[in-house]
Amino acid sequence: MTHLLVRLFIKDYENIHHPKVRAAYGVMAGIVGILCNALLFGMKLAIGLAMNSISVMADAFNNLSDAGSSVIGFIGVKLAQRPADKEHPFGHGRLEYISALVVAFLILQVGFTLLKNSFLKILRPEEMGFSWVSLLILGLSMLIKLWLSLFNKKLGSLIDSKVMKAAAADSLSDVMVTAATVVSITVGRFTGLHIDGWMGLIVSIFVLLSGYKIARATLMPLLGEAVNRDLYTSITSKVESYEGILNTHDLIVHNYGPSHTMASIHAEVPNDSDMEKIHGTIDRIERDVYKELGIFLVIHMDPVEVKDKDVLDKKNMLLKVIGEIDPKATVHDFRVVKEGGTVNLIFDLVVPHSYDEKDERELSEKISRRIREIDERIHCIIEVENSYIAE
Repeated sequence: MTHLLVRLFIKDYENIHHPKVRAAYGVMAGIVGILCNALLFGMKLAIGLAMNSISVMADAFNNLSDAGSSVIGFIGVKLAQRPADKEHPFGHGRLEYISALVVAFLILQVGFTLLKNSFLKILRPEEMGFSWVSLLILGLSMLIKLWLSLFNKKLGSLIDSKVMKAAAADSLSDVMVTAATVVSITVGRFTGLHIDGWMGLIVSIFVLLSGYKIARATLMPLLGEAVNRDLYTSITSKVESYEGILNTHDLIVHNYGPSHTMASIHAEVPNDSDMEKIHGTIDRIERDVYKELGIFLVIHMDPVEVKDKDVLDKKNMLLKVIGEIDPKATVHDFRVVKEGGTVNLIFDLVVPHSYDEKDERELSEKISRRIREIDERIHCIIEVENSYIAE
């Protein structure tokens, strides 16, 4: 069904990296979500009123909130595709994240309301009606929601959409919520126990958890995330594959929406390179990365010594010392500056984010002390920093 809908309603559906095609996927997912959730709301509300069931009505209004969420997601995807302008030179892609955040707050509001009503139902339980037809309709709604979850999950993974992935998780939680509602009705029918309020309480908890997860997933890219390992490997291996590039460091990725990513990286090159030639290589890498990965990459060149034996020996000595003291630390931007009888080793020391100022200071002191023990003429000038890679 998913593949059929894609083929019918999305032109050039295989070109998923094109902004217009990506927007078409979002629009279709929004429309399908609105139609399915509106249908389920009407069905469950009618059943809940007929049976006097707070859990069924809670489930119905949860579907209504899902329909509203689909509307907001639909609008967000459309607005996010607006082109860059003078006020927003990086485009409007983050509006998709903002729309998902609005959806999360709506879900949280519904969850808190259901939580209050469920407590009231627990304190003052009421008789519920029973109907096999109602159970059949609720079972049908579970199947619809399960399909909707798989539908959003597949499309969300295909175009890397946080909104769709959140919608998929929300739909799956709805399946579990409706299952709890069916249990409540069945138990009440055959045992006479009034667990409707308790099941409504379970419903509200699922809704609140869903809202929290969506809010968390959409806040992360808005606040700025560390580079995940897969993307880090893709970019660095690509850059380092070109002739003349010795190594890379300080990769920073800025996300301006799912289809607009910018990055900067430092590339180490031999200090005796032909500058015009290496500059041409850098330009070619930036173009190739955009074509292959869809990332606007800016590369800063760091010239490094590759022939001076004394400098290379001192660098190897430093790397050996650091490896013995703390294998988690790394070094870049290494230089040797001689002043009279003093030799200064100047470098950046990259340490994990878990290190506090005391840890950083102690590590720097250990390294300096060990190097002085090897050669008392050497002084270490260390700039401590953290990596931008997710740990």
